[in-house]
Amino acid sequence: MTLTLFAIGVYTAATGSGLACEAQWPLCSDQLIPALTINPDFIEWFHRVWAMITGFLIIGVAAWTWLGSFDRRTRLAATLAVVVLPVQITVGAITVTIGGLVPDGYTVSTHAAHLIVALIIFTLLGLATLWGRDPGDRGGTTRLLGVALAIALAGLVGSVVLSRAVPFLTYSPGAQAWFYVAGLTAHLGLLATLVFATEATRGNYAGIDAATARTTRLLAGGSMALLVTTLLLGRDLVLYTSFWQRVNLVALGGAVALAVGAMWVVRRQSESRSMPIPTGGA
Repeated sequence: MTLTLFAIGVYTAATGSGLACEAQWPLCSDQLIPALTINPDFIEWFHRVWAMITGFLIIGVAAWTWLGSFDRRTRLAATLAVVVLPVQITVGAITVTIGGLVPDGYTVSTHAAHLIVALIIFTLLGLATLWGRDPGDRGGTTRLLGVALAIALAGLVGSVVLSRAVPFLTYSPGAQAWFYVAGLTAHLGLLATLVFATEATRGNYAGIDAATARTTRLLAGGSMALLVTTLLLGRDLVLYTSFWQRVNLVALGGAVALAVGAMWVVRRQSESRSMPIPTGGA
């Protein structure tokens, strides 16, 4: 729901529908529910409704971590997502009201804050999911890392195809929404890689040595940082000149290269573990 909300929010902004509803919030053009036809008012209103439902679900996730037998870090991540939620709601309201609640609310700074806070919530929910899972077989770390990195690379490839830095497709509102679906999928894959690799460095998993786990974590962390840069540049937060296009392209290429490097390190570890050990004497 949160990933879809992210994509809907991007589509709403890209179509200019964030300026609809006569710059009102929580009402939309003096109505609680606008005409249910595809128009800017409906797109903005639908974004708000989806956000409201997702917000209640986020609160429900946090409550479930306290009611269930989850550890402290899982509860902390889920609870922090709820704590940050009012900030996101406030920034969202400011963003769409222009001269309503706050003068000149529809600005680059509020858009940037809205995007960054959304990414924080998404990351916290990802951590709650990863930390709250059943660890299962603690000997299959290389397999877990391989799956996480495969998801990350699939998302990164999708980001390359859909990015405004690479002129494969027109960077239309629909393409922008799908770019963030791909980018956030890659973000989750890299986040899972960081979690699994960190647990391996602490000796919580067998099947991978601490040095390999640390290298994998470093590469995945670098890839994630560059990916976040491309996610920020995917919105109109800067005047998108040829300079910023090159920066975007370098960041995107670097994210892919580092993720590939992490995959290579994990594969090498897996192959070395599976090699037969010679027995017998001369």
